[in-house]
Amino acid sequence: MNAPHADEIGPGALSRLTAAVYRYLVLGVFLALAGLPTVAFWSLLAPEPANAVLFVAALLPVAPALAAALYAQRAWAAAPDLSPARPLLRGLRLNLRDTLAWWVPVLAVATVLAVNLLFAGEAAGGEALRPASAVLLAALAVWSGHLLVVTSFFSFRFRDVLRVAAAEFFLSWKSSLGVLAVLVTATATVVAASEAVLLLLGWAFAGLLWLVARPVVADVTQRFTADPAAEPPTPARPAPAAGGDGSSPG
Repeated sequence: MNAPHADEIGPGALSRLTAAVYRYLVLGVFLALAGLPTVAFWSLLAPEPANAVLFVAALLPVAPALAAALYAQRAWAAAPDLSPARPLLRGLRLNLRDTLAWWVPVLAVATVLAVNLLFAGEAAGGEALRPASAVLLAALAVWSGHLLVVTSFFSFRFRDVLRVAAAEFFLSWKSSLGVLAVLVTATATVVAASEAVLLLLGWAFAGLLWLVARPVVADVTQRFTADPAAEPPTPARPAPAAGGDGSSPG
């Protein structure tokens, strides 16, 4: 860390703790604003199976916001300063199109699986679809977590994004279990409390997701972006240099 950043945050533990609290406070506000349309739309819908399509469609803003959150947390670690909103907005801008490219089809598939899960009993022999739909829905959610990591930190072609995320599903199986655990905890929070509580705790879930994502970033860097003749390997979207705006180029 260079001198300007050291002066801005301060060398002491209390200064660093205060800066970290401030960053995650900004992150919490950002995620709350991004998720507010989803929660507001859900509040207008009756909890009926017929509204499953609308419930899933309302999740559209979630992935771009989480991609920006992951991007910003790596930027803060690489170049800590007291301007945490800049890497958040930069991450949102850089990753928006790439994230929506896979998020929209994922939501479409999730809608089909959710309908099968909810309405399987109305068709002859449909009960057999429920376990399969539940397993596929969970696998799709975990794969989406890997897609989120790959698009947040690397610049691959779309088909390579899908392949790398699918490979990491198995190669980084501990992280896959971590993503599943975060999703289960988030779902339990909604069931036990409400969507509003999940919205208020968005910063904490984003922090957990970043902890889960770090081994995936390291593995993708080593396996898919490293040049054997180069030392050391770097991601396609390198960490920001200290003294910059707290973000990295896409």
